[in-house]
Amino acid sequence: MKLRVAVVYGGRSGEHEVSVRSARSILDALDPAKYEKLEYFIDQSGKWKPEAIRPEPGAHPGIDVIFPVLHGTFGEDGTVQGLFELADLPYVGAGVLGSAVSMDKEMMKRVCAERLLPVVDYVTVTRQKPDVTEACLRLPFPMFVKPANLGSSVGISKVHHRAELEAAVALAAQYDRKVIIERAILGRELECAVLGNEDPVASLPCEILPSRDFYDYDDKYLLDVAKTQVPADLPPEQTEELRRLAVECYRAVECEGMGRVDFLLEAATGKMYINEINTIPGFTSISMYPKMWEHSGVSFSALIDQLIILALQRHTQKKATRFAR
Repeated sequence: MKLRVAVVYGGRSGEHEVSVRSARSILDALDPAKYEKLEYFIDQSGKWKPEAIRPEPGAHPGIDVIFPVLHGTFGEDGTVQGLFELADLPYVGAGVLGSAVSMDKEMMKRVCAERLLPVVDYVTVTRQKPDVTEACLRLPFPMFVKPANLGSSVGISKVHHRAELEAAVALAAQYDRKVIIERAILGRELECAVLGNEDPVASLPCEILPSRDFYDYDDKYLLDVAKTQVPADLPPEQTEELRRLAVECYRAVECEGMGRVDFLLEAATGKMYINEINTIPGFTSISMYPKMWEHSGVSFSALIDQLIILALQRHTQKKATRFAR
């Protein structure tokens, strides 16, 4: 029998349109000889079409596995993963903990630092207390200002002096209650795809060549000018170190299924920094997660198959867990 795959996409986040484009690519890639496709669209007000998945075990006998394609808030932060757990449904990607930790840029950095993994110096402020004094004392300009819980470069600014910093914090605070301020790393932007549950593996890395001052939302999705290089032009030992760090980051945040780890390679020092990890990376026509796997020998359709297998394997393992005395 065909596996019934429910693709959940859209959502309330600022990455709604990216989610829709990613979902279309995944739906097109699902082999109709293997899968029956089910679509659950969430509009920008949060309404599900058709009705929402109910959080009761056994309430959805028509679904074998869920493929969430919900980038950002309410999709990549552990909230919808909790719904799937309550409904006792297998789903692709990281669980509740891995999703929540990875989504919060500050918590991700804390966890990686505890594992002695290289992260950029940063401070945080809140919407209620947006004082940037500590950032100005601890970090040199230029700086990057980001909402702590969002992706696709939404709400991110690069700033060069205090007046810009305060305006950038006000912008980022529109998208999240917590704002992270980081020392800007001048150098190269690199990415690496990771796949797996207990024994994850890393792809060949790629390099992003932005057309603007940094790889912002317009450069990623609208302008069609930024370039990418796969694999990245790195010495073999640096490539292997980047892949090692990608897997270590993935393990540190307890990611499962898939993840894309983004790096910054500082020009002045040659030091590699983990920038962030995305637990539901893009699957659009220009997205680097599937492209990196293609260059590593895994086709788009084979990647989708593997992600579904990993989801089912994890769910089977969970079934061995006792929840009562």
